[in-house]
Amino acid sequence: MHTIWKNKALYLLLWFGCSAAWAQTGRSLSLANDRIKVTWQSAAGGWQIRQVAVRKGQQWVNLATPSGESTLLYAAAPPPDKPVTTFRSITGEEFPGPKYHYQATQWAESTNPVSLNTAGQAIHFFPKEAKQAGANSLRFQQETEAGTVTTEWTLDPKFPSDIVVKQTLTAKKDGYYSLASPTLASVNEQQLAWATVPGYFQGNTLQPNFALAYAYGHGIPSLPVIYRERCASTLSPMVSTRNGLTLSVIPEPGLARDPWGKDKITQIDWHIGLSHMNRKAQLSPTVYYPVLGEPKSAMKAGEQVSYTFRYSLTDGDWFKALNHAVYDIYQFRESLALRQSKQSLTNRIEKMHHYLTDPQTSMWNVEEFNGRKIGAQSYLGGVVGSNKDAMKNSDYGAMWMLATATRDPLLTEKVVPYALNFKLAQQQTQDGFFKGAAVGQYYLAKSRKFVEEWGEVVEPIGLTYYTMLDVGNMLLFEPNNTELKERLRLGADRLLTWQKPNGSWAVAYDRHTEQEIFKDVQDVRPTFYGLIVAYRLLKDPKYLQAARKGADWFIDNAIKTGSFLGVCGDARYAPDFATGQSAQALLDLYDLTKDTRYKEAAITAAKIYTTSIYTHPIPNRTIKTVNGVQREDWEIAQSGLSFEHGGIFGSATRHGPIQLASHAGLFIRMYQLTKEPLFADMARTAAIGRDAFVDPKTSVASYYWQAMNRGAGPYPHHAWWQVGWITDYLLAEAELRSGGQVSFPRGFVTPKVGPHQTYGFAPGTVYGDKANLIIREGLLRANSPSVDYILSHSTGSNKVYVALLNNRAQPTQLTFSLDKDKLGTEQKVQITRMQWLDSGGNVQATNGQVSLEIPAFGIKVLAVTYAPNGDQTSIK
Repeated sequence: MHTIWKNKALYLLLWFGCSAAWAQTGRSLSLANDRIKVTWQSAAGGWQIRQVAVRKGQQWVNLATPSGESTLLYAAAPPPDKPVTTFRSITGEEFPGPKYHYQATQWAESTNPVSLNTAGQAIHFFPKEAKQAGANSLRFQQETEAGTVTTEWTLDPKFPSDIVVKQTLTAKKDGYYSLASPTLASVNEQQLAWATVPGYFQGNTLQPNFALAYAYGHGIPSLPVIYRERCASTLSPMVSTRNGLTLSVIPEPGLARDPWGKDKITQIDWHIGLSHMNRKAQLSPTVYYPVLGEPKSAMKAGEQVSYTFRYSLTDGDWFKALNHAVYDIYQFRESLALRQSKQSLTNRIEKMHHYLTDPQTSMWNVEEFNGRKIGAQSYLGGVVGSNKDAMKNSDYGAMWMLATATRDPLLTEKVVPYALNFKLAQQQTQDGFFKGAAVGQYYLAKSRKFVEEWGEVVEPIGLTYYTMLDVGNMLLFEPNNTELKERLRLGADRLLTWQKPNGSWAVAYDRHTEQEIFKDVQDVRPTFYGLIVAYRLLKDPKYLQAARKGADWFIDNAIKTGSFLGVCGDARYAPDFATGQSAQALLDLYDLTKDTRYKEAAITAAKIYTTSIYTHPIPNRTIKTVNGVQREDWEIAQSGLSFEHGGIFGSATRHGPIQLASHAGLFIRMYQLTKEPLFADMARTAAIGRDAFVDPKTSVASYYWQAMNRGAGPYPHHAWWQVGWITDYLLAEAELRSGGQVSFPRGFVTPKVGPHQTYGFAPGTVYGDKANLIIREGLLRANSPSVDYILSHSTGSNKVYVALLNNRAQPTQLTFSLDKDKLGTEQKVQITRMQWLDSGGNVQATNGQVSLEIPAFGIKVLAVTYAPNGDQTSIK
């Protein structure tokens, strides 16, 4: 039912919070409810929007430049798919340069006329015809030379800040068509607070250099480029204003491409276009459907195409608007409820332990180098100069943790000593410009030299990674190793020498000329973290002072602007997981200084990193065929996974996201700090129920999504990263769920895949008792793979603690038993008492088994006391 009001009466009723309605007075039309109002007025050129207002508290706040203009793109022939424009960096070189062949295809795709939004004829219009279409709904229509466009606007009764829009095109002649969402309103640069196409860029100023904006997101592109959905983490371009509003556009779920449509990969299909601007380069979030030149855009005269999207007018910032798109429209929490693990994360660690101690599966090599035996794993990916002889180690913290927790001589005697020698050999100790820096990430066995991944360069952040972080994590386990301490000091002093007066560092230096290179980008990476390591271990205040100086520069130039740089040389440093690492770096600096600026900056960085997590398509139970195996859609869903690097030339354009959920522990810590549910839900969705990507023989997950369950492949060292991030995630969850009663000290982040941190170097506390982490395969046998467990041994008594974590969104009935012979160092012991620490009371076992229910994402903590040389009829 509807009512026709006068404008004055409309506003009066709105003031008192009337229900949603449409109104027409003379030559004006309105859609309004108690949250938003949009008013059109008829003029000589057609129906134009004269007001867009949002209720913010008790006041109505206007978007300054309402519009209502529509755009139809038409081309008689397929638009060219090759670039016709070249671009240069701020230092004058053609971008991206000839040696970055991994990026050549993506850059070409991203700079063709369709992507640059110059293809076809743009037909701009304000619709001539308007009428009521139903309760709370208006319909506009326009006849153009190419086709008839009908646009229906409807207030969403469920989400009162949203307007659902359906556009229909009827073609008048053969050709290629694309409809743009009408411009509800535009924002000028003076009003701009933030703009983002999640997964591609975010920022608060327009960047005149196109390469810097488009490839790196260092500022907002000043051209109205059209982005593909393949690297859009959340399908919602948005613009926030200085008066506290956010305008976003959200395509209807199911409109974008499905990355695995039915029985094969369809990751690079392009169904919708996303932009922060309209065709006239005005800041206004815009959706394009179909994409001009793509298969769905080819139409015959008389054919029709329709699509639906929504405008969302948020009385808050971009993060509030993002939450609405993620939760309300793309049903992220419901997708978490689908996730069910077939193998526990704990069991994966236990199985990867075997993979990593088998020289054949782990591709472990020991080579002679300068009088030392150095050990590392084969790396069969791309390395400049490699002849399939590259070697690399990854997570030194996880290496030392697993060796300490298992006491396995295959690790303590066959791996750890040679990995240590590799690290010592990797650092330059001779006097000179590079003294203290890492010589290279990789060792080429045939050439007998260390090299960098992508050219003869030396990066200050490489020094932070491959000297400071790795040496620091080893020193946590070996605090009396004087050689490692000296190596740490060498690296720290080199970082001090290289630090610029403003607190920053160069991106890289040429190995031969010692000159700074990559001057077209700034080192907006957490290079300062190496000095945090130095201060924490060496206690020299000059290192903390320099770390703070570097962090202060980073906050001003990265956090506040949304500009970040990646650490993958082969991707020309496209922004990547270093952004998540930055959040943990700032959080660690806050822990040292208690300066709240660092905590707030860490939270901001973590919020920005949520736009590196896919939230689409909505997972479901549709059966799909994946490499000959039937899978339910949710099992292979991208939703919940992060990417290595996104943007217009990141690896996600072809390979999709990655399984290496290094951010999961950080996000749980961020949830603990902020109570923002998105952090916890993203961590859990990434971590659990990902069995379709795990090699059943080795329990090692594939790196890239498109590899499905082919395992580590040419990257065997990734297993160490997987051990590391899983441990970090589980211990973060234990601390969160136990309210801090189960807590273990964290070491440093590990190079280079993100923010997960090292454990096991010092006792933690379990309900007030000091305990060391242990890994005892077979000690606990449980009937549910949804329950993970953390084992620790009291430092002062014969007591083992078992923290049981239900990692699913439903309660879990669990039955488990303990193998008492694995409790202590003696083979024969007697269990004298079992007690629930979280709820109190003794545990009763029936035929050696304990049964209980653990709530959704809940925890139960068991204390098992034992005595040596006991009765063999006890629980087993």
